[in-house]
Amino acid sequence: MVETKTHLKSSLIDKVGMDEPLQLNETTESAWIEVIKKMDMVYADLVHYQVELEQKNAELEEAQQFIRSVLESMTEVLIVCDTRGRILQVNQALENLTGKLEGEWLNRPFNELFGLESQPLVEQFSEKLGNDAIVDCEVNLLTQEGATMPLAMNCSSRYDVKGKLLGMVLIGRSVGELRRAYEALNKAHIDLKQTQEHLVHSEKMASLGRLVAGVAHELNNPISVVFGNMHALKRYGVRINDYMAEVGEHLEPDLHRELREKYRIDKIESDMGPLIAGTMEGAERISNIVLDLRRYSGIQKEQPEPFEIKHVVMTATEWVIKATREKPEVNYKLADSCVVRGRQGQVHQILINLIQNALDVMEDQKKKQLTISCDKDDKGVMIRVQDSGPGIAEDEMGKLFDPFYTTKAVGKGTGLGLYISYGLAQDMGGDLSAENSTEGGAVFTLTLPLRVETDA
Repeated sequence: MVETKTHLKSSLIDKVGMDEPLQLNETTESAWIEVIKKMDMVYADLVHYQVELEQKNAELEEAQQFIRSVLESMTEVLIVCDTRGRILQVNQALENLTGKLEGEWLNRPFNELFGLESQPLVEQFSEKLGNDAIVDCEVNLLTQEGATMPLAMNCSSRYDVKGKLLGMVLIGRSVGELRRAYEALNKAHIDLKQTQEHLVHSEKMASLGRLVAGVAHELNNPISVVFGNMHALKRYGVRINDYMAEVGEHLEPDLHRELREKYRIDKIESDMGPLIAGTMEGAERISNIVLDLRRYSGIQKEQPEPFEIKHVVMTATEWVIKATREKPEVNYKLADSCVVRGRQGQVHQILINLIQNALDVMEDQKKKQLTISCDKDDKGVMIRVQDSGPGIAEDEMGKLFDPFYTTKAVGKGTGLGLYISYGLAQDMGGDLSAENSTEGGAVFTLTLPLRVETDA
């Protein structure tokens, strides 16, 4: 303070131009000291304000740097315009796509960024300025290669703190990214639906398995009775024929001939053998069906054994065709001998389902032609069942082997035939596939290994 006073006195002496120092009284000195204090306070305030200003400038620079880093890291395109549609700012994403720096775009009309086909949509951005925002409007951005890139563009108005309209902000995202995200979401939704359907189907099939097991058990008893009675009837038929022959030897020839013609004994004798054999074959087939049902329900497994493919194919075809009213033309392309070691009953059941399915799809066809072929190589056997029907629609191809899926009218199909057949083929280590033939109609191919091992 003393130095300040001395400096002040020297300054005053210089100002008044005196040759001798100015003599200050006590009152004057107090006044100048008060002035000096005020000056110190003002100077301190100036220093404080200077520090605050520097802090604000540092914070402003940090905020600007933060905003710039955010804009540069955005994968979406950002365009800021004034009310006339002149570009005020763009981000790094737009620079990368267009190959031009921000300075080259400043004060240029924003519609120069887009292709001609997008101009009608782009004009709506300016027309709706100050109104509702535009969301996900697809436009084509001109890229540096001269091509166009589709963008899903959002446009919203920009205001200052007082609510004055300053312009608009455009944000665009590549439609490819949106489509990939949508496809991923759609795939997840489809997978979830399929999982839900599989759970429902699994529960249905479990309930059906229990039902089938009960039905198979109930059918097994009457079938056993039929088997026993037919075996007894076969033995009785032999004895009756022997008896009739011996009786005929003791009758007069004319009377014997008259009685045989009256009661048609010749017809009965010629029919009895085939009738008994046919009934035995039918009962055996029913027994095999029951066995398949029990096997399907998980009660028991048929043991693999060697069998002739041709015999199984012929038997299955005859059984199905016998029950049809209109007989199709059947063409066989089978080898004379093709022995496979596996589960004959399961193969028989699969073929019956495939042949029956082929006859059903040919129901409305004028020409009904069924072709069954069999090929063999070192890996296995391929049995093909081809029909002359309308073929398989593209949207049905992936659903053929789903449980309860059927194209038949209500009450004519359960949708389980192909599903069970596919499961039986997989159970034997084989496969069942379907495709459309180049000659028309559908082809189902049953692939079997040459040897099916016994399950552990």
